[in-house]
This record gives sequence, structure tokens and C-alpha cells, in this order.
Amino acid sequence: MLRSFSLEGKVAVITGASSGLGVAFARGLAEAGADVVIGARRLDRLADTRRLVEEAGRRCLAVRTDVTRVEDCDALVAAAVAELGAVDVLINNAGVGTAVPALRETPEEFRQVIDINLLGTYWMAQACARVMRPGSSIVNIGSILGETTAGLPQAAYSASKAAVIGLTRDLAQQWTGRRGIRVNCLEPGFFESEMTSQYKPGYLEELLERRVPMGRAGDPAELVAAAVFLASDASSYITGVTLPVDGGILIT
Repeated sequence: MLRSFSLEGKVAVITGASSGLGVAFARGLAEAGADVVIGARRLDRLADTRRLVEEAGRRCLAVRTDVTRVEDCDALVAAAVAELGAVDVLINNAGVGTAVPALRETPEEFRQVIDINLLGTYWMAQACARVMRPGSSIVNIGSILGETTAGLPQAAYSASKAAVIGLTRDLAQQWTGRRGIRVNCLEPGFFESEMTSQYKPGYLEELLERRVPMGRAGDPAELVAAAVFLASDASSYITGVTLPVDGGILIT
């Protein structure tokens, strides 16, 4: 049974891997046995992530990638195949969050969030699915804010993450039966990240006490464990689902 959770012999592509949860995903999947291809706009910051993967004993390829550019997505996948031979797993993690009141949010601000969080997820999924073998897995990173609110003005972010949930269902319907590619979505609750660092002092603590039955923020390792499950053969009969990892927020 434990072998079904192993990613030994697989190649995983992880976007948004220069900071936060992207770094945790890269390290965790490497520890589970995968060779890792990491992409982000900040190539200099990928060096630290690459070091963590290599310390876990796995190969790592770092590629500067802006997921809003289709050609960058295609280039990342081409590099993965050329250097490591395949793409078996995609962790579609690149994203951005904002907290702009709806009456003040400009078209450019709204479009930027949609462009990265939704369109970037789609372009990366397309690029990977073209080369993935049957048995491969795509894990989109959504958010519980696609289903609820946090009391902040996050129209663009919430809209983008709700759309990722719908995108996940449709891609699973199209690709699982025809191509053997499973597509699922993780919905993180509150984890320390660049987005939560923008909250005013004390806001996150108050929110955790009021909204989270477990009473605390998530540990990145808890989200990574769920990602390894969805990426591995342990979830071979699961596709098209959205899995909250939220400490119980969605039941309150």
C-alpha cells in the first residue's frame, strides 16, 4: 500500500516554485521520489528551491516561466521532456492574490489576477496534457475562497479560484477517459504565504479563531501530503474532485 504513494520514477512540473507553497510542493514531491522541474518568473529565487530538491537526492531543472505566456508554458514542458524524459505530474501552483475594493479595482488589476490564476492554469494544463502519458496527474491549486469569503475585498481572486474549480471538472471530463490523465484540485485554507503576509496585523489570528474549527493555520506539509496523494497512484480512481485542506472552514 505505501508504494502506491511513491513518486519514484516520475517527473513533476511545479509552477510558482520560487516562494511559499511552491517551494514546499517542490521539496515534498522530491522527498516522495519525483524528479522536479520548477518554473517561476523570478529565476534567481528558483536556485534555493533547486537546492532543496537536490538535497532530497532528486534531479531538478529550473526554467524561467511566466504562465500568462503560452510560449513560456510550452517551453517549460519542452525543457522537461528534453532533460528528464517525461512529464507525469503537474502542480499548477502559480498564482497571485489581491485585496482591492470592488468599486476601486481597475480593469487592469482584475485582468492580471484572472490572467495568472485562471488562464495561466489553463495554458500549463494544455502544455502538459499534450505530452503526458496515461496514468499522469494534474493537480490545480484552487482556494477555499472559490467557495466562501474571508471578509476581505477579493473579487478577482475569488472569481479566479471559483473558475479553477470549474476548469478542473471539465478537463477531468475531457482527458481522463480519452487520455488517461486525472485532473483534480486542491483548495488550501489559510497557510502562511505571500498573500497572508499582506493581511493587517492580528487579522489572520482573529480569522483563524472565528472561522477555523481546528483553530490554527495549516502547516505546508499538510497541504503537500494531499498533493502527493493526488499526484500518486494512491488516488488512481479519483478525478474531477476538489479537495479542501482547510481545517474545517467550509463546514462553518
